[in-house]
Amino acid sequence: MPSTPAKPNRGPSAGPENRRALVAAARQVFTADGFGAPLSAVAKRAGVGQGSLYRHFPDRFSLALAVLEENVGELEEHAARPDATLDTLLDVVIDQALVTSPFVEAILGAGDDPRVTALGTRLDRLAHELHGRELAAGRIAPNVEPDDILMAVSMVGATLTRIPASHRADTAARAKAMFRRSFGR
Repeated sequence: MPSTPAKPNRGPSAGPENRRALVAAARQVFTADGFGAPLSAVAKRAGVGQGSLYRHFPDRFSLALAVLEENVGELEEHAARPDATLDTLLDVVIDQALVTSPFVEAILGAGDDPRVTALGTRLDRLAHELHGRELAAGRIAPNVEPDDILMAVSMVGATLTRIPASHRADTAARAKAMFRRSFGR
């Protein structure tokens, strides 16, 4: 039986690429099979060995945080666009919630972890930036605070992670309409 040639070991230079592949694989595996899916399935999907997985992510929680850090980065990039609005931010949150619910559930109880706190700080900055822009453009009422935006984003994300996938699109549309009515001028 002919053997499959081993992939060449590229050493440390493969690290960033392996990390990206592991995070992408975690999204796919955990979304399909839940947060309890074997980490070996993540490594296999990423095309790396389990040793590489554990070098980057010593535990399941670290892997979940990496996925959510990417999500926050995506939200920050979105909010930095001059045309970003609360509506478009909620669209991004909804899209993320549809594929990252296992990760959100995994870290909900770990609010005192410094890594989770750091993500919260980044989201807080994002909400303040977007709040100022929305207020200046007259798209939200003067009584809306940055914390209201954070609450809205959190509520939409948490709600979408807890309901059946078949109800998510309708629930997301209802949540956006509710926030428009509540926050609008």
